[in-house]
Amino acid sequence: MKKFIIVFVLVVLAGAGWYWKSSHSGDEAGSERHMGGPQSVAVLTLEKQKVTFTHELPGRITPYRQSQVRPQVDGIITERLFEEGATVEKGQQLYQIDDARYRAALNSAIADMKSAEANIKSVEARAQRYKDLVKINAVSEQEYDDVTAELDQAKAAVAVAQAAVDVAQVNLDYTKVYAPIAGRIGRSIVTEGALVTANQSQYLAIITQLNPVYVDMQQSGASAMQLRARLVGKGSTSVKLVMDDNKNTQYAHEGTLKFSEVTVNETAGAITLRALFPNPDSVLLPGLFVRANLNLGEDTVLLVPQRATIRSPDGSISAWVVDANNKAQPRNIKVERAYKDSWVITEGLSVGDKVIVQGYQKVGPGSVVSPSPWAPNGQAQAAQTGHKE
Repeated sequence: MKKFIIVFVLVVLAGAGWYWKSSHSGDEAGSERHMGGPQSVAVLTLEKQKVTFTHELPGRITPYRQSQVRPQVDGIITERLFEEGATVEKGQQLYQIDDARYRAALNSAIADMKSAEANIKSVEARAQRYKDLVKINAVSEQEYDDVTAELDQAKAAVAVAQAAVDVAQVNLDYTKVYAPIAGRIGRSIVTEGALVTANQSQYLAIITQLNPVYVDMQQSGASAMQLRARLVGKGSTSVKLVMDDNKNTQYAHEGTLKFSEVTVNETAGAITLRALFPNPDSVLLPGLFVRANLNLGEDTVLLVPQRATIRSPDGSISAWVVDANNKAQPRNIKVERAYKDSWVITEGLSVGDKVIVQGYQKVGPGSVVSPSPWAPNGQAQAAQTGHKE
């Protein structure tokens, strides 16, 4: 009887153990079915890339040279000698001002000069005679000094007369208004018969040189230091233009960055940059708005797609990486600037890191993931793990 009781107890204990194991195994299987296994994510393995950096700025066309044609003497315009909108050469006559009184003034000045020259001949002869007579005491030294001073005055009078002739000649020449530079001339503000004065504020016409032209660009002061750092040491910086039209037309010719302001404009908080562009066909007209792309050169950098990063409310940026144990880990990163749709990384990531591009929204720190390569088209490539069901 005692043996029977012992056997019965052992059978009951064995049955209870089997029941508990079966129940526990079912719970674990259900939990695994509920979790669904590791989270699938698409990752990008980082590597250095050689890229060409550009910087786009709004710009406006400015003429290389622009001159206002103005009168330098008073008078009536008697003739206009150019066609509005035409190309004129430097030194080409544009207007004729009535020169009658200026010609008369020149003739009068020439007559005064001839009179002074005639007077000096008489004084010179007398001075020469006095020079010989004073040696034999035929005349006093005072008389000789007087005639010598008179000769000097006569010479000064000739010089004054010559200066008056020169001034009269200059005024006469100013009645012919010439082009100070070569370029395209605009409309004439005055017509024949108009009275012009030397000190008037209104110009007669404007000449603009259209080949080459400047493109003035505005760069914010906050970004200017970064831009200057990339330009330091470069011999020249090429610039390309995109026309500000509906088609975003690329300008055929390439320009060169020539100038940068050394101070920040206090009102706009920006620095002005200037590029020089050839304009043989006069396509670029002063005042036209364009977009300029500065070539900042090539560099080898570490790029991370912007879609793989998370920006926090405090402005910091982070990304998720997959470690050697296929676990997701958050990583704080620092970026230098944007390049197309990626960030240029300076701190936080290194070559060989696997950054999660897709699926990081469903993972947490330490979560086991199933990574597969990320394709630029946004679809992960199929991972070949060799695992058999």
